[in-house]
Amino acid sequence: MLQLALRTMARIVLTCALLIPVHLTFAQQQLTSETEGGGGKKPHEVPWYVTRFKVTGALYVPWNNTNIQVNGTGGRLGTEIDFEDDLGFNNNSVTFLGNFQWRISRRSRLDASYYRLYRNSDYYINRDISFKDETYNVNSHVHAFFNTDIFRVSYGYAFVQKEKFEIGASIGAHIVGAQVGIGVYGQNASLEKETDYDVTAPLPNFGIWGGYAFSPKWAVNAEFNYLALTIDDYHGRILAGTVSVLFQPIEHLQVFAGFTGLNIKVDAERDRFNGTLKWGYNGPMIGASYVFGGRGWR
Repeated sequence: MLQLALRTMARIVLTCALLIPVHLTFAQQQLTSETEGGGGKKPHEVPWYVTRFKVTGALYVPWNNTNIQVNGTGGRLGTEIDFEDDLGFNNNSVTFLGNFQWRISRRSRLDASYYRLYRNSDYYINRDISFKDETYNVNSHVHAFFNTDIFRVSYGYAFVQKEKFEIGASIGAHIVGAQVGIGVYGQNASLEKETDYDVTAPLPNFGIWGGYAFSPKWAVNAEFNYLALTIDDYHGRILAGTVSVLFQPIEHLQVFAGFTGLNIKVDAERDRFNGTLKWGYNGPMIGASYVFGGRGWR
């Protein structure tokens, strides 16, 4: 899984690396043309929220839906486990989301983001559960955890851009690293027979995005991504989206509130992971962005 993730990431980075010089050259030609014209050329019309650099932090409160099946050796099938119903995980969680955006030119942008969700529970299970090569019997007192780190990189290009709105397409990848484990408490209240697993799921995706500035300080932004991919004995599917309302109270500061989600499914038959992972989290977020660098392409 890790090798596949690295190969996928390398392809995304290579694609972006090939595209960046083209748009940097184009942006420089635009700026040179405007300078040589003595300022007589009309500036490009772009929405007010388009700026060179943007650093974002947000509080995110998603609702989780987690299902996993880990098969054992010798063709032994694992139980399809609903972590919220079978293991007592809370449906809600709280995390912090970080993002950095670079507008290479007025139309081109690069985004990189990261967030993590670490969850665990102690629970008396109400049915037998088979996880990898272990079976946990009904009424056992178990400790379970499901930890995820989500990285995302993308390149976007606005093929339509006016003074108040823009519409674009993007290519990128979510890299989801998940660690999952189950252990049973013994008579001395210590963990016994603990089994854990880790999986790295590379999920490239294509998307559309856009924004509309409906006043000099207010705007709405949206983005949707999807892709289903099969490589050998690995199959992954991703559906993600974000909608937010943006407000700029002062120069260099933007605040926003919105709704975002990521829903994935991974099926694999490999030595490190043989099974199925279905995971979705969707919920509200609120945050702020520090913007700087001006609009040098105008």
